[in-house]
Amino acid sequence: STGERPFSSHCCVLSHSEEEVTFGGQGCAENDPEGLTCSSKSMPECLARMPWLLLLLISLGLFVLMLAILVQGQSGQGTQLVLNCCKPLLVVAVPHAQTHSLEQIQQQLTQINASLAGLCRPCPWDWELFQGSCYLFSRTLSSWEASATSCQDLGAHLVIINSVEEQRFMEYWNVRKKQRSWIGLSDLRHEGSWQWVDDTPLQLSFWKQGEPNNDEDEDCVELFTDEWNDNKCTEQNFWVCEQPSAPCPHH
Repeated sequence: STGERPFSSHCCVLSHSEEEVTFGGQGCAENDPEGLTCSSKSMPECLARMPWLLLLLISLGLFVLMLAILVQGQSGQGTQLVLNCCKPLLVVAVPHAQTHSLEQIQQQLTQINASLAGLCRPCPWDWELFQGSCYLFSRTLSSWEASATSCQDLGAHLVIINSVEEQRFMEYWNVRKKQRSWIGLSDLRHEGSWQWVDDTPLQLSFWKQGEPNNDEDEDCVELFTDEWNDNKCTEQNFWVCEQPSAPCPHH
């Protein structure tokens, strides 16, 4: 329009033509009732008239953009800080738990071993221990040969006395029970040649005075009170078996 007319502050100019259309005192585009499309001549006024929702969205977008830049700049440092904080817990806590468990198992095994050692018997039940050997004092009577067989059936042999200490040990048991007991000595193979049941010759002896006398063919030796006596092998006596002791754990 070329007429002289005061320019209303409420008008907008169409972006696609130079023609101005007025509705209710407001110059707006015919197809833009909200006044969103304006020409470059009225841009400052149109910016002032833009909806508040659009301005809010723009402000929010700028805020999000700034926040993203800030987070992106600090994310590396923050992640490293979290890792540095948690890494010691993972490295230290797990081995500590495993070590604690292993220590408990070792303590339990030690207690079990101690209990087993306390229960360990180097000799079978009813056998007596002395200087690394086990001795069984019979409660039945047998001939010398039957006694030797009974000891063999038990994995042992008739007692072989090799020292003064062993002789005293045998005297103690014999005197306490007041019985005659066969020992593993005889001259059955060769008269007058005394041998132990393991075929070793006699070296140390504890004969009674006047013994052995071979009265009526006495070829087997018995322990009577505190000394030895030769007697008939068919006599019924108690007997003593001997076998090595079994070592206990940690002994």
